[in-house]
Amino acid sequence: MLDTVLVLGSGTMGRGIAQVAATTGLTAILHDASAAQLKGAVAEIEKSVAKLAEKGKLTAEQASGLKSHLVVCESLDAVEWKRVDVVIEAIIENFDAKTELYRQILPRFRPDTILASNTSSISITKLAAATDRPARFIGMHFFNPVPLMALVELIRGLATDDVTCETIEGLARRMGKTPLRCNDMPGFVSNRVLMPMINEAAYALMEGVATEKNIDEIMKLGCNFPMGPLTLADFIGIDVCVNILEVMHRDLGDPKFRPCPLLRKMVDAGRLGRKSGRGFYEYGGKA
Repeated sequence: MLDTVLVLGSGTMGRGIAQVAATTGLTAILHDASAAQLKGAVAEIEKSVAKLAEKGKLTAEQASGLKSHLVVCESLDAVEWKRVDVVIEAIIENFDAKTELYRQILPRFRPDTILASNTSSISITKLAAATDRPARFIGMHFFNPVPLMALVELIRGLATDDVTCETIEGLARRMGKTPLRCNDMPGFVSNRVLMPMINEAAYALMEGVATEKNIDEIMKLGCNFPMGPLTLADFIGIDVCVNILEVMHRDLGDPKFRPCPLLRKMVDAGRLGRKSGRGFYEYGGKA
C-alpha cells in the first residue's frame, strides 16, 4: 500500500497536492529549492486547512494530523528516498525544466517508484521517454484549487503499464479525488476544450465585440458557467493559458489553437491575472 508521496514544487498546484495528500493520511513530502517559496507554501497550507476545518469540510482529526503528515524539504539530499512510493512533479509547464529535474532526481529513486507529472498539456509519452522508467510514468493532472476540485485527469503514455495506471487511480481515490482516464494527446480533454473557449473570449474582447464584464456575464447566464472565461483565465494565469495554447498549436498544428495576440501582450506587460494583481480585471492587495 502506498504511504509516502513526494511533491516537487511548492507553487499553487504543488502545495495544494501536498495539502490533500497530508490531510488524507498520506505522508506528504513537499520540496522546493526556494526556502522562501517553501515557507510561504506551508503558511498557505495551514491557512487553507484551518479555513476548511472551520467550514466543516475537514474533520478536526484531519486538520490536526497535518503537522505529523506534512514534511518539508528544501534540499533533495534531505529526502528519505527509500520511503518514497510516488513522486508527483508540479513545477513550471516547460518540457526542458521538467526533464532537467528528472535527470537530477531519477538516480535517487527506488526501482519501483512511480513518477507522475501534473502537466496540463505536455505529452506524457515524450516526458516519459526522458526517464529511465517510461512504464512507471503517468500524467496526474489536478485542478485548481486542488483541495476543492474533485477531478484528476489520469493520462497514460504509450509505455505506461497497467499496474501504474491502477496504482495511481487508487492513490487519487485515496486522496478523495475522482480519477478519469484519458489518452495522451496535447491538452488532454480539459484544456483541449477549455483553452479554445478562453482564447476566443480574448479575441472577442480584442475585436470589441463586448466588454470583459459582458463577455463573462453572457457566458455565465447563457451557458450556466460558474465563472466567465476571462475571469477563469485570470484565475488560471494568463501565462499558463498561453503556454498551454502554444503546446497545442505546435503539437496539433491547428491554427485554432494559436494564442490570441491580446493574451501574448498581457503576458509581456506582466498582467498575469490574480497572481500578479492584474489581468483582465484588477485584484486588490496583490503585487
